[in-house]
Parts: sequence; C-alpha cells; structure tokens
Amino acid sequence: MPPMPNAKPFSSKEKKAFYRAIYERRDIRREFLSKNVGQRVLRKILKAAHHAGSVGFMQPWNFIVIRDPSVKQKIKKIFLNENIKASKNYSGKKKEKYHGFKLEGIMESPVNICVTCDPRRGGPHVLGRNTIKETDIFSTCCAIQNLWLAARVENIGVGWVSILDNRLLKKALNIPKHVYPIAYLCMGYVSNFDNKPMLQKVGWRQRMPLESLVFSNTWAQR
Repeated sequence: MPPMPNAKPFSSKEKKAFYRAIYERRDIRREFLSKNVGQRVLRKILKAAHHAGSVGFMQPWNFIVIRDPSVKQKIKKIFLNENIKASKNYSGKKKEKYHGFKLEGIMESPVNICVTCDPRRGGPHVLGRNTIKETDIFSTCCAIQNLWLAARVENIGVGWVSILDNRLLKKALNIPKHVYPIAYLCMGYVSNFDNKPMLQKVGWRQRMPLESLVFSNTWAQR
C-alpha cells in the first residue's frame, strides 16, 4: 500500500529546526521589546496550541488574551503580594539571590495570556477520562507547551508566572467558578534568548543527567 500523503517523512532540515525550537525554548521574564505582537502571528501561535493532543478530544482549554494595562496591573498586584510570601521560604544568601531574580514581565510584555481548563468540556463522560480525572489538566499543559514552542519559532518569548493566587486571578479575570486557571503567560518579542535557562545560568539548579531519570521496566531499574 502506498504511503498516505501525511506520512511524508520530515527532512533533515525540518528535524533540525524542530529540535532547535525545543532546546532553545526559554522562560522569559526580562528584555521584552515594545514591538507589538500582531493578530496574525498571535493567531498562528494560538492555533498551534489548539492543535495539542487532548484526552477524549475534549480540548478543555481557553485562552484569555490580555493587553489592557489596567487588567495587567491587577495581576501584577497579586504577584507582588504572593512573591513576598514566597521569599519567606529562603534565608541567607539564597534569599538574597531570590530577591535578585526577575520573576515576571507582566507589565513589560505586550501580551499576557491566561490559559484555562474547563473540566466540563466534552460532557460528563469523556472518553478515556473515567479513571484519571486530571487528564483535562494534563491535556491543557500539552496546549501550553505547543504555544511555547510555536512562540519560540516566531522569535517571541514566553514567561510562565506561577507566583499567583488562583482565587484572586479568577476574580480579576471573571473566570467561571468551575474553570481552573492553569498558566498565566507573558509574551512578546525579546532582544535575546539566553544560551541556558536562567536558573541554570545563575547556579540555582542544574539540569539533571538524563541517565539518572530513565528506568527499565520497573522503578529504579537501570
């Protein structure tokens, strides 16, 4: 049987570009440019996110695109309050280093996007979700990764702001009670993509060797 048209293999050049996007993806919090992210390129990025795999094809995601400075300021206030609490987890030099980090670019980035998960999407019985209910969240995370990689290909930086109180975030964005905010992202063109992740570069954490994370057949078997 002849191969289907969509079974066409990727060229060496295409493979190289794909892996480059993965290895050069960064969590961006600084160096955002004032250049606007146009609707055409934003739609391409969101379309890539929307083509992520999802359990039972439930597609539980929504994307709240935020450009209004007054809305951003509300989110920034939530971050500042939570960041004070988070800094209490550290002491000494570790705390000094923490305070030196730039952990968000809410006001600086031209676009903020809140990616949400609707657990009711697809009805009360989603195929494949009977046992593991959290697969709606897992599916939404796949969409976020697609978004991040597509943005990198378009030379747009993305930063995930995780130091937020989701209850206050929902209130600020009028998110329905049953919907979860999964990620609050800052997006925009940037002047530079570092050659290493920021936390690795400053010595906060190092990438673990792959060999220490791969087991054979059962847990901890090499």
